[in-house]
Formats: sequence, C-alpha cells, structure tokens
Amino acid sequence: MEPFIDSKTLSPWEPGILALALFALFSLFVVIMIHLAASWLGEKKPNAEKLQPYECGIFPTGAARLRYPVAFYLIAVFFLIFDVEAAFIFSWAIAFGRLGWSGWLQISFCMIILLMSLFYIWKKGGLEWGSKTRKSSVTQETSF
Repeated sequence: MEPFIDSKTLSPWEPGILALALFALFSLFVVIMIHLAASWLGEKKPNAEKLQPYECGIFPTGAARLRYPVAFYLIAVFFLIFDVEAAFIFSWAIAFGRLGWSGWLQISFCMIILLMSLFYIWKKGGLEWGSKTRKSSVTQETSF
C-alpha cells in the first residue's frame, strides 16, 4: 500500500512555511529571554549624570527639539516632485526611438504641466527663501 498524497492539498511551500514559522517563534523566544535576563542581571544605579542625554562629551544645552522653518519642507517637496519628473524625462529619452511621435506628444504635455506648476510656485512665492515682509503703502506724508 502506498500513502495517498493529494497534490491539490499539499503544496511544496508548506514544509518551508512551517520551518520558517518555527524559526521565527524560536528567534522571538530567544530575544525575549535574553532581554529579560539582561534586565534582571543588569546593574541598576541611576543617578543624575546617567540620566542626562549623551552628546559626544558635550554638555547638552537647551531643548533637542527645534522647529524648522516651513521653507525647508517646501523646498524638499519641490525637489522630490521635480526630481521624479526628471526621472520620467530621462526614461523617455532612453526609449525615444521606440516611442515615436506619440511619446513625444506625451512627454511634451508632461513638461508643459511641469513648467506651469513651476511658474505657479514661483508666482506664489514658494521659492522665496528670505523672510517675508509686508510692503507698506507709501503715503504723501512719508514720501519726499
């Protein structure tokens, strides 16, 4: 007598998945046990010096959390947008011969949209880096 093996119910991946699951559980168990042993056996003598954040031998001054100006994030987002567009244009240039006029029209449309968005950002002042000051209206009394 031979054992019945149904090829639809048993997959060649099942033994590998079982071994992977057992390995993952055993690894997780070992990590947890090492962590518990280290916390139980470790020396605990907290003092003010140990509780200070370490900054390469320099005494910390002020808060570590600083607010960055929004301009940093805007420039980063603009860079990402235009960098991705540059990657599209580069890939189009590689396949220029195979794409023909259809590809040329599509990349032209993409570049027109890109230029329109650049001019819009420029017009709205998204590329201005300095501080924003209001232009006061000149009156008769202050002008000479």
